[in-house]
Amino acid sequence: MNNTYRTIWISDLHLGSTQCQADILLDFLKFNDSEKLYLVGDIIDFWSLSKKMYWPREHNTVIQKILRKARHNTQVIYVPGNHDENVREYDNYVFGDIIVKNSEIHTTANGKRFLVVHGDEYDTIAKYHQWIAKLGSSGYDFLLEINRFLRVIRRFLGIQSHFSLAAFIKFKVKNIVQFISDYEESIVNTLKNEGVDGVICGHIHHAEIKDIGGFLYVNTGDFVESCTAIVEHFSGELELISWQKLQDATIPDPLEASPTL
Repeated sequence: MNNTYRTIWISDLHLGSTQCQADILLDFLKFNDSEKLYLVGDIIDFWSLSKKMYWPREHNTVIQKILRKARHNTQVIYVPGNHDENVREYDNYVFGDIIVKNSEIHTTANGKRFLVVHGDEYDTIAKYHQWIAKLGSSGYDFLLEINRFLRVIRRFLGIQSHFSLAAFIKFKVKNIVQFISDYEESIVNTLKNEGVDGVICGHIHHAEIKDIGGFLYVNTGDFVESCTAIVEHFSGELELISWQKLQDATIPDPLEASPTL
């Protein structure tokens, strides 16, 4: 039985990269429905695609699944990030029932107003020193490639776990922990007087819901390491969820086979 929410936010899918956990993402999209779905940036990884063409069938299926949701009463809003920044040129355009918004104000059922942005706008390295960001991205991709190998071994052994070597190293390195803290504070300090109750973003692959001085900082996480999303219940309450596959990918989805959808 599917979970149904008022709103779902997902980000940092990195389709077009070997790091995307498309199987878990597809499982999440299958078992979770919402009236509104926000794609909060780095949905397609054009940085990776510019280095080598990688687009397996599962990545195509993700796009089809999202388009199908958009055609069937889910309002889908695409907020581009730095890895898909070329999409920002199409602010307010509609593609296949999906609207592109460089930022958006979302009002929850209990009246809270949140700015929805990818978040790279508040990362000084990503904004002003893109070559450093790309160099760091390459190192991060290397760690994720090792993690991908470890993930295959864990699945072979029947171990379900979202352990991430990259995340483990991130939170053991003092400078990176400080970067995350600085990033959170940069967003909050910039936006706390802008007439919103909080911000919902992605970008740094660290999912969290945190009250900082009465301002709610919400990060969706990613689908390359932690496989997390933010959901809004019909009461307006926000929840961070970490997704584990519910269905084996070898079992066909009857909706996938339907030519009428």
